[in-house]
Amino acid sequence: KAERGAAAEGSRLDDVPLALPALTRAVKLQARAADVGFDWPSLVPVLAKAEEEIAELRTAIAASEGDKSRTKSVAEEFGDLLFVMANVARHLKVDPEAALRGGNAKFVWRFKSIEAALAKDGRKPEDATLEEMDQL
Repeated sequence: KAERGAAAEGSRLDDVPLALPALTRAVKLQARAADVGFDWPSLVPVLAKAEEEIAELRTAIAASEGDKSRTKSVAEEFGDLLFVMANVARHLKVDPEAALRGGNAKFVWRFKSIEAALAKDGRKPEDATLEEMDQL
């Protein structure tokens, strides 16, 4: 603290690097706040907060239909939801970056399986309906 001088008087969040991936930074910010008691006591209220943020996102989406100027509100609510989901990950002791990489890999594997199944019939995904692809 002494070496940092005036910066030592700033927020305990100040030295969480901006260059971190956003989900990782969210977890680190939340952990810092939790160190001083600013945290939910369990996963249950965090999940309730996630549900609240989903409702707020739905409201923002409905309010923005036909009005491009409200897309900032949608992005803000989506960001709030992602921040809460990072908190869910922290409470579950799950690395959100690794979890998302795993989800991405699963999606790629599934989509490639759909492409392969359609190719057996001489078709491409754009030749199939969403229902057909979902079934595959």
